[in-house]
Amino acid sequence: MAVPLPPQWVVDLNAPPTAKPKTSSIPDPPGYTAPTTVSNSKSKSSKNAVAQTSARKAPSTEEMDTLKLKKAWEVAIAPAKQLPMNAFGMYMSGNSLQIFSIMMVFMLFKGPIQALINIQNVFARFETEGTRDRLIMVKLAYVACNFLALALGIWKVNGMGLLPTTRSDWLAWETAREPIARAYPSSLL
Repeated sequence: MAVPLPPQWVVDLNAPPTAKPKTSSIPDPPGYTAPTTVSNSKSKSSKNAVAQTSARKAPSTEEMDTLKLKKAWEVAIAPAKQLPMNAFGMYMSGNSLQIFSIMMVFMLFKGPIQALINIQNVFARFETEGTRDRLIMVKLAYVACNFLALALGIWKVNGMGLLPTTRSDWLAWETAREPIARAYPSSLL
């Protein structure tokens, strides 16, 4: 019984890659180095050419500080980017006291509080001698974004009726309100 031949795609997959034709009009993408076949006469020159094209100048300290500051700003603004999603989630969970809405509110408070506690750890990787002074504004923006998330949580808790914002009998410290005008029935007049 004859063994069936494998499909063409299996043969192509297992075959070594074909060499790129020299007359191709499509250039290689930036940063791509073509695999070279090592021959005795061209091995030194091809290795030097590959080393020259792949070698890159190391960034200066100013460039690294600029990049670190840009990344720090991205980290600082990230909580503000989550606010619309959190607000929509809070809206969709409703104002009733259910386990889902309570867990959503708990997670909404937990994230910003943990972020504010760990602010030094968050920005420690970006801190160098050159960026230390400029990171103060970044940290303030981070704190402000997290306070916005906390404000969203307070709004939700108020919507659920869990904040004591109105007079009730169990608030003993609040005095009774006197009405401005009294209404009397017409029979007494």
